[in-house]
Amino acid sequence: MNAVQSLPLDRERLEAVVREVLDQAQKAGASAAEAAVSCDNGLSVNVRLGEVETLEYHRDQGVGVTVYFGNRKGSASTSDLKSEALRETVEAAARIARYTAEDPCAGLADAALMAHDYPDLDLDHPWALEAEDAIVLARDCEAAAMQADARINNSEGSELSTFRGTAIYGNSHGFIGGYTGTRHSLSCTVVAEDEGGMQRDYWYSVARDRSALESPAEVGRHAAERTLRRLGARRLSTREAPILFAPELARGVIGHFVAAIRGGALYRKASFLLDALGEPIFPDFVRIHERPHLQGALGSAPFDGEGVRTGERDVVSNGVLQGYVLDSYSARKLGLVTTGNAGGVHNLLIEPGSVTGGTADQAGLLKEMGTGLLVTELIGHGVNTVTGDYSRGAAGYWVENGEFAYPVEEITVAGNLRDVFRRIVAVGSDVDARGNIQSGSLLVERMTIAGE
Repeated sequence: MNAVQSLPLDRERLEAVVREVLDQAQKAGASAAEAAVSCDNGLSVNVRLGEVETLEYHRDQGVGVTVYFGNRKGSASTSDLKSEALRETVEAAARIARYTAEDPCAGLADAALMAHDYPDLDLDHPWALEAEDAIVLARDCEAAAMQADARINNSEGSELSTFRGTAIYGNSHGFIGGYTGTRHSLSCTVVAEDEGGMQRDYWYSVARDRSALESPAEVGRHAAERTLRRLGARRLSTREAPILFAPELARGVIGHFVAAIRGGALYRKASFLLDALGEPIFPDFVRIHERPHLQGALGSAPFDGEGVRTGERDVVSNGVLQGYVLDSYSARKLGLVTTGNAGGVHNLLIEPGSVTGGTADQAGLLKEMGTGLLVTELIGHGVNTVTGDYSRGAAGYWVENGEFAYPVEEITVAGNLRDVFRRIVAVGSDVDARGNIQSGSLLVERMTIAGE
């Protein structure tokens, strides 16, 4: 089989498609227009108990167009990049626009904000991976987990995936730009059993450059260790206690903060952080900043989904909310300026630190916590971004004297996010960089644990 990522991604062809769409929009009488075209390919393989369960090749392309007739807006899309299909797609968008209501906030992002000069962020690291080789790597990963201990007697599988895509965006301001990026990942989930019952857990590694991935043996062993450590889990009685969120879950906690300061939630008045700009949301030591131009990072982007240049900024400084997360439409609704976040945040980092001024990894934060709960899994979606109420099923480990006492399951952790944020006493140095939001372990002074 051919290595899937040897297929070329023709950037010049994709740019020509964007130009053709914009030209068609002008001929249709649009006062402004924008178009985004993408082409990507990839390979994914899933192995369970040594047998190939799925093997998939991906080859996708598509173009989306939005036209404006004054303040009327219409959008349409197609996966056919031939000229006739592009013309029909523009015509469809124009027909839609004629029936939509006028919206004074609709339109392109301001021309002065376009990213006409932007850096190469080292996002493209293709992996010419044969399907046979991908199967071997996935099998090796699962085998490393299954062979780690006799109590591991089942598997939910190991998956390897590799992806490469090119995206081009242009608009009638004369802006056109794009870039190619890759994403490779390897994961494993296994099941262990003893006289107390069965438990499952997982691990994964993801990177733009395959050389930055953990080895199959490392991913498998880590999945096995996490699974074995959960054997013998029990419930807790209802109580209040300190909570330490593991880094991969801390990302989600900070994600709820991001959701509450998004423009859409704010102009709809559906956020517990409404009108909170300039207010202390976190303790004084907390700094959350966006770094879109980190070389090779998963969340890096030279411009946002509207062509607006991205740049470093503090979202939170000294615990105080400095800015929202806005695209041009929500910014206009709020009487503000876009923050270059059409499509989301780009490498949002919460800096390690603590109320005492020091930094520590997870082991150090366990010592600092003394007695409390380390949360390693969250279940359900019990988060209300209008009120800030937070209640989710959880599993993890009860900690005494800074050491693991026993695993716990079938509990709920609850609180109000306003209180949770203010009660953060430390952010760990064990930063998890596997996403757009990067955080270390998050130590909260206290939350409610609902159990027996």
